[in-house]
Amino acid sequence: MAGKVAKPVLLAAFANTPFYGDGMRVAPLAKMDDGKLDLCLINPLHRLKLLSLFPSVYFGRHLAIEGVEYSQAERVRVETEQPLDIYADGEYVCQTPVEIGVQRNALQVISPS
Repeated sequence: MAGKVAKPVLLAAFANTPFYGDGMRVAPLAKMDDGKLDLCLINPLHRLKLLSLFPSVYFGRHLAIEGVEYSQAERVRVETEQPLDIYADGEYVCQTPVEIGVQRNALQVISPS
């Protein structure tokens, strides 16, 4: 997915951790400290295939299903024909167009030894 790509997409998830919500492994290969976004794109699918895809997300097995694309990037820009809402961790953030990125080692965590 390097460069500019214009195509219909049913769902686009950008993550820097493997888990979403209640344990869904939307981006099972994501690492918090690698400075990369993991991109999971679901191409338009038949409703029955989409329903069968959903349970596989909890185990990270959806990556093997035809119609699912997975890659990494340091930064992405999302543009849509009509403005679409963008959510981060379930909270509304903004509308498209939007640029999304991560910064490597930006967060320092202190924990008891």
